[in-house]
Amino acid sequence: MNSLKKYISFSIVFILIIFYAFPCLAEDTLYVWSDDSQTVEDITKVNSNLINSNNNINNAISNQTKNSNTTNTNNINNTSNSTNTSNSNANSNEIVENNSSNSNNSDNKDNSLGSATQVNAEIKENNSLNLESGSAILIEQTTGQILYAHNIHEQLRPASVTKVMSILLIMEAIDSGKISLTDSVPCSENAASMGGSQIWLDPRETLTVDEMLKAICVASANDCVVAMAEYIAGSEEAFVQMMNDKAKTLGMNDTTFKNCHGLDEDGHVTSSYDIALMSRELLNKHPSVTKYTTIWTDELRNGKSQLSNTNKLIRTYTGATGLKTGSTGLALYNLSASATRDNLSLIAVIMKAPSTKVRFAEATKLLDYGFSTFSFKEFGKKDTVIKTINVNKGIQKTVDAVLENTSGALIEKGKQGNVEQNINLEENVSAPIEKGQKLGEISFSINGETLASVNIVAKESVDKVTFRKYN
Repeated sequence: MNSLKKYISFSIVFILIIFYAFPCLAEDTLYVWSDDSQTVEDITKVNSNLINSNNNINNAISNQTKNSNTTNTNNINNTSNSTNTSNSNANSNEIVENNSSNSNNSDNKDNSLGSATQVNAEIKENNSLNLESGSAILIEQTTGQILYAHNIHEQLRPASVTKVMSILLIMEAIDSGKISLTDSVPCSENAASMGGSQIWLDPRETLTVDEMLKAICVASANDCVVAMAEYIAGSEEAFVQMMNDKAKTLGMNDTTFKNCHGLDEDGHVTSSYDIALMSRELLNKHPSVTKYTTIWTDELRNGKSQLSNTNKLIRTYTGATGLKTGSTGLALYNLSASATRDNLSLIAVIMKAPSTKVRFAEATKLLDYGFSTFSFKEFGKKDTVIKTINVNKGIQKTVDAVLENTSGALIEKGKQGNVEQNINLEENVSAPIEKGQKLGEISFSINGETLASVNIVAKESVDKVTFRKYN
């Protein structure tokens, strides 16, 4: 009997050693086991020596990048032509992270906005928030304004934050009508063989696009993202090409994708700047994605598979809207976190954090900094009537002059009351007038510096009066 007890004890110890010594290296804090309706959550363990080594490297990099130079910080835009990006070795004309700077917007991504906005805000010097992570960025979602920057162009391994691009392409396919949420998606042997976080797809089963998207956004399921890649593009390789093409379009010059899930692969790299770019594109162009990214717990397969969100901020941070976690033994801990409060939407990206606790704590610190320092002021909505002006020789005597687009700007708290507006608009116009024809412009400024400007246009067409000659 004693021998049997010793054998059982030895077996249990052996199993525990294997379980903890060889954790799965792909993100993901969550493993979903579909059989027996059981969910097992496990935080990926990283060898303490590796963490210490990486901390030393990060400290060395941080010390090398600290300086007090001043530069212009550009907003994040949606095309390669309007985006100032660089490789990890930024030149003197590019962003100098965490140095005092005037932040200028050269464009707006969302067409519903007016022209560019500007914020007189200093980027904190020398990693003033004392972040331990290797790279970090905070941006305002609507305008793309950079509010905090730390090693933002350093090329690092994204892990499962890669899936932000995969989700973006899935949402594009849905919103364009190429696929629908009710489509049944098969699972290939390739998809079923994915390691890391997964819901253990079986090649014999199918799930709907809605279910696949839920598993990807909530549980970071590698098998599901590969199945979706194959369903949309025909093969994972073709889908990865789509990812790289989209990255190029967005101006993600620090990025090369090698797969759609984020498992470690040589050359599969991006930067916190580029993650902010694709996160902004996803949230601005496809806001319905937050239906999935804000789920805390859910289920699949009629309750046989339980899901729990890998992004703990969804439960703990007020206003959190997403977005995606990622971690591997080489990438360490990454996160793209988004939140909205009082009409201000922010995106904080953390890369190469030494632990999952630090990842969430530093994302929280960035978001708190943004919400406590800035506010988004809306000046007027699209089609707001600015003035009714007279029309000469028109079949109508007047026409409403309205805002062409919604206009707003990011402003430091405490300065909202200092905004001045200037309207440049003719008292009279002559027919004919086309609907949407520019009639003038309105601009908003603080201390002479323009925050935003938007065209004033005709609300409707007005034909010219014609006189018919009778003999």
